[in-house]
Amino acid sequence: MQPELMASPADVFGAGLCGAALTAVVEGSAASHALPVNRWSGRVSGGDRFLLERCRGTTVDLGCGPGRLAAELASRGQMVLGVDISGEAVTRTRRRGIPVIQQDVFGPLPREGLWDTALLADGNVGIGGDPVTLLRRVRRLVHSGGRVVIDLAAPGTGLRVHQLHLRAGGLTSTTFPWAELGPDAVEHASAHAGLAVAEVARHGARWVAVLVPELVAP
Repeated sequence: MQPELMASPADVFGAGLCGAALTAVVEGSAASHALPVNRWSGRVSGGDRFLLERCRGTTVDLGCGPGRLAAELASRGQMVLGVDISGEAVTRTRRRGIPVIQQDVFGPLPREGLWDTALLADGNVGIGGDPVTLLRRVRRLVHSGGRVVIDLAAPGTGLRVHQLHLRAGGLTSTTFPWAELGPDAVEHASAHAGLAVAEVARHGARWVAVLVPELVAP
């Protein structure tokens, strides 16, 4: 058996988008978790539409992956920009005709402070392993009357931080931090990021939160 090659998480994710089975492994655990690449690459679901109903006006889709949600927003006539660090994800989003840039969410982005909505879907509130730091960053992308729409983990999750690596197509990624944020912890994390929780809603097993700058909280 050939040893797996080390690569960046973005490159391993790209291999998953190209058809290799993509798994996430929590450091210190022998268990691996299959990631739903087919769902991310497929058509929008009822749960996706439930999430996207909360995206108003111009929307920046952070960690857009292959662009299914950005494409749905564009089909509704909304201005949308996809952002992802994976070159393969950017290529696939661009094929859908969606404006997209290859960039880290913590790097400079177009129209900072002017977006109506910033979207963190499919668990992307876990980027960087520190939701407070991430939400502070995302808060700076929207204007004072804007909103941040996020997917949440299941109730009871609280705030959990893991060290992960990805595997796909004979590649193993370098280790990176990732977080899970549940409805029971979203208010605390948001408050420390200068945001208030305007809504927490459920669609089947999916939990969604809408966060707004504290000065315009209802």
